[in-house]
Amino acid sequence: MPPRVDFTSQRLFVDAPLRAGAHVELVDKQAHYLLTVLRMQTGARLLIFNGQDGEWRAEVVRRSKKAGALTLLEQVRPQPVPNDLWFVFAPIKGDRAAWMVEKAVEMGAGALKPVLTDHGQVKAVRMDRLAAHVTEAAEQCGVLAVPSIDAQRPLSELLASWPAERQLIFCDEHAPVSDPNMALAGLEGTPLAVLIGPEGGFSAAEREQLLALPSCRPIALGPRILRADTAAVAALAAVQMAVGDWR
Repeated sequence: MPPRVDFTSQRLFVDAPLRAGAHVELVDKQAHYLLTVLRMQTGARLLIFNGQDGEWRAEVVRRSKKAGALTLLEQVRPQPVPNDLWFVFAPIKGDRAAWMVEKAVEMGAGALKPVLTDHGQVKAVRMDRLAAHVTEAAEQCGVLAVPSIDAQRPLSELLASWPAERQLIFCDEHAPVSDPNMALAGLEGTPLAVLIGPEGGFSAAEREQLLALPSCRPIALGPRILRADTAAVAALAAVQMAVGDWR
C-alpha cells in the first residue's frame, strides 16, 4: 500500500536535488512566504518535493528576518511513476485558466499541452504563469509527479505528428455515442490524451482533421453545453473513472 499523503503539513516545491542531510537555500518568494507570512522559526518542519526525488520532511533554519534554509531530515514518500495522461487544451482567459490548469493537475494529468485553435481567444501563453499554477496545485493536493508543460503550438501541427498508439479523447457534443463509459470501453491500459477546445468550439477544418485521426475517440459530456473549464473537469473525471487510476 503506498504511503499516505500528509495533508496536515505545509508543502513546498523546491528546485534543488533532495537527499538526506542536504541544505536547500530558500529563494526570495519562498523565504518571504515561510518566514514572514507563516512566521516559521528555526526548528519548524514542513514537507518539500522537487518532482524527481520524492517527498521529504525538512526543518527550517532561520538566518535572519528574510533569509533561511531547509535541512532535509528523511524521505516520507518515494517518487511515483509519472502519470501518462495528456491534457491537451486551448487556453482560456482570466482566472478560469488558472482554475482549469489546477484541476487538471489534481485530476492526474501527467503532461499539459496548450494548443492554438482557429476559434481560441488566447494566442500566447505565459509559460511562467502556467508553471506557477502547476506548482501551486501540486503543493496543495499532494502531487509529487509534477506534470510536464509543452510550449503552445497549433492544434493542426500537434495532430500531424500524433503518436498512433495514444488514443485522443475528443470532447465533442456531436459524438455518435452519448454515454462516455461506452465511448471509453476497451481503453484500459492504453496511453490516453484528453482534448478540450476553446469557448468558441472547433472549426469545421479542425473537426475534420480530428475525426480523420485513426486514434481519435469522440465522447459526449452530457446533454448540456459546458464551458471549457467545466468540460475539462468532466472529461478528466470520466476518463479516470472509466479507464484511469480511479478504478
